[in-house]
Amino acid sequence: MTTLEIRDLHVDVADSDSDAEPIHILKGVDLTITSGEKHAIMGPNGSGKSTLSYAIAGHPKYKITSGTVTLDGEDVLAMSVDERARAGIFLAMQYPVEVPGISMSNFLRSAATAVRGEAPKLRHWVKEAREAMNDLDIDPAFGDRSVNEGFSGGEKKRHEVLQLGLLKPKIAILDETDSGLDVDALRIVSEGVNRYADRENGGILLITHYTRILQYIKPDFVHVFVNGRVVESGGPELADELERSGYERFTAAAAK
Repeated sequence: MTTLEIRDLHVDVADSDSDAEPIHILKGVDLTITSGEKHAIMGPNGSGKSTLSYAIAGHPKYKITSGTVTLDGEDVLAMSVDERARAGIFLAMQYPVEVPGISMSNFLRSAATAVRGEAPKLRHWVKEAREAMNDLDIDPAFGDRSVNEGFSGGEKKRHEVLQLGLLKPKIAILDETDSGLDVDALRIVSEGVNRYADRENGGILLITHYTRILQYIKPDFVHVFVNGRVVESGGPELADELERSGYERFTAAAAK
């Protein structure tokens, strides 16, 4: 059993103008995710959802001013970015970056080696990677292409989920994995996430604006995120309310 525990997390982000004061984005986030649980965070644009994901992953732009993040009692905030990944935290980014000159196949095997502590045997790795790509309807020829270079939005998201399946983290943070996906890609990506959850009993923190992905990835808990904090939590019925009525009830309450 793995537990990611976030307590009273406050985060500032540096403004693009280096002389400007940092912007206070997260204002006391409390959240606990354990193995086998699917948590969905929903909220309007600018509420701090992506800031939460990048702060947990260790992006240097985001400064933790107070609060704690622990993974099975270990201080995540004291870890470097690569240490967090090896400890079992995975981030699927909203906008996956391109890495020219590094093939997908080399990238994936290097990442698996770092996480697993030893290089997977080549024969077994080729079979494992090929099966994972087939599950996500990814052409094996993509393995020879540079990481995400020239990929469509849907192809990038499929490769994020491919990494998820091969790296087998303890906790997966998915930052708007559904953005830019057509109906078929959404189904395939969602099936990949569910496959990971079933096989690894992994905990999932799914950040999204819309309920359409929740038709495929059924959350155990839904959290409404407004003005840098969780303002209400509930079950799947909370997502249904958001689909019907939007965020007005929560934004109005937060503004008081």
